Amino acid sequence: MSGQISAPKYSNEFLQIGVGARAAAMGGAQSAIVSDVTAAYWNPAGLMNGPDKPEIALMHSEYFAGIAKYDYAAFAMPIKAGGRFAASFIRLGIDNIPNTLNLIDANGNINYNNIEEFSVADAALLLSYAKEAKFLPGLNLGANAKIINRRIGNFANAWGFGFDIGAQYTYKRLRLGLMVSDVSSTFNAWSFNTAAFSDAFVLTGNIIPENSIEVTLPSARLGVAYQFFPDKKFGILASIDNGLFMDGQRNVLASAGRFSWDPYAGTELNYKKKLFLRFGYKNLQRELNDKDKRVFTLFPMAGMGVVIKNIHLDYALTNIGNFSQVLYSHVFSLRVLIDPVQFKKKK
Repeated sequence: MSGQISAPKYSNEFLQIGVGARAAAMGGAQSAIVSDVTAAYWNPAGLMNGPDKPEIALMHSEYFAGIAKYDYAAFAMPIKAGGRFAASFIRLGIDNIPNTLNLIDANGNINYNNIEEFSVADAALLLSYAKEAKFLPGLNLGANAKIINRRIGNFANAWGFGFDIGAQYTYKRLRLGLMVSDVSSTFNAWSFNTAAFSDAFVLTGNIIPENSIEVTLPSARLGVAYQFFPDKKFGILASIDNGLFMDGQRNVLASAGRFSWDPYAGTELNYKKKLFLRFGYKNLQRELNDKDKRVFTLFPMAGMGVVIKNIHLDYALTNIGNFSQVLYSHVFSLRVLIDPVQFKKKK
């Protein structure tokens, strides 16, 4: 039986972290330029600009001194009916958390054998499809269907379902992108196993939660990018994304009413499209400094990439110089193109 319906700020926020070290190094400014398997996350329409081969992508990163672990795996392939299909899995979790609710037994004695461990994890499965728009050359369209599971040990569990839509348009060196997440809102149905914690909550004066529906409101990314020197040995790609959120005022560059605007930007330099050097920023915020004055802070990052035959290796270092209160993180990702022809020859 469900209780109230709510639309909290930052609902399903783990889906805002991002995937791929290339994107991390460029501040997440990807909606107009993404053209590989990671497009299923950033803008599914970008799948159509990827290679005409199956792709696999993997990424692992850790946050808060390794306490939280973020994992990503994806697969994309062209299909005979036209277009491209992709499946992506994302998990953010904290494992091995001690459960001390039963630390004190019925006789009032401390019994460490009663301590158990549990995990808190958010996970999502994205199924994506992209296709070229016949009515306008250079325009690609895409969509995601996503299934979400959020779990707090055996205490609480939520299932959600939602849709994303995206579009990319290329005109000569100019690229435009639009990604609308949770376009019809995403609904997470929470159920609580109150028998596992109600006694402890009553004793400590905590409110016992009720089954409820959590709604993730739509958000959008609008991007623009430009390619400099596309036919030279050295090339430059500049990209800007504008994040638009509808769940209330966030601590970002500008907000009013229920709307917030958060810009991101990145630049990628390449040599023969084999070696890459990247820079970017995100999280442009207003914070109070030591003198209680409001100042702007940002989250700078940089990275590099290398292509060795069908293998793409990327690295990013976030928050260079600790300009923000958030600690820096190292991000590594791997992308592999699978050549079915070579595989058949080996057999």
